[in-house]
Amino acid sequence: MTSPNPIATFVMQNGAKIVVELMPHLAPNTVRSFIHLANQGAFDHHPIERIERDFVVDASAYAFRRAACRYLIANEAALVPESQRLLPDLGTICMGGYENGIAGGEFFFPLTPQKRLDGGYPCFGKILGGVDEIVRLGQVAVEPATIPDGMDYRRPVEPQVIIGVTVDTFGIDYDAPDKLDTALPAHWLAG
Repeated sequence: MTSPNPIATFVMQNGAKIVVELMPHLAPNTVRSFIHLANQGAFDHHPIERIERDFVVDASAYAFRRAACRYLIANEAALVPESQRLLPDLGTICMGGYENGIAGGEFFFPLTPQKRLDGGYPCFGKILGGVDEIVRLGQVAVEPATIPDGMDYRRPVEPQVIIGVTVDTFGIDYDAPDKLDTALPAHWLAG
């Protein structure tokens, strides 16, 4: 009998829940990183920072503004053959970052099929409940913003806060993630 996959539950400030089945067989270190940070409360009481209509709901544009989230992990996007992996689309969760940015704690929910992201950002889970909340988030009013590296993005006008994220591992212990020994860009260390 195989072990059950971990289940992450996001509770939003409006009371909505997003329930995600994490997929360690697709991206084991990515899942370990997510669980590690969720167990530390790194995502709790954090407003969704970036929403790009018809593209993504990105939980953080700046490593959750927490030092514990500022690290890199290896990109596991191509770990499994394309025919077996989840594709970035509504109903999945993907790890963000990379390209000399923070990948250890970044994650996003695609709002539409994002074929161009496939192979660059690992999908590490599928949504079991709460897709309607992700769709709602993708439609909230947004305004322009810029992070210190000069990247322009759009953030919600009214904060959309993640109250907490819990992960049920069904008694299975997940080690801390393997972090890359890579110098981070100075602007990521400044916040």
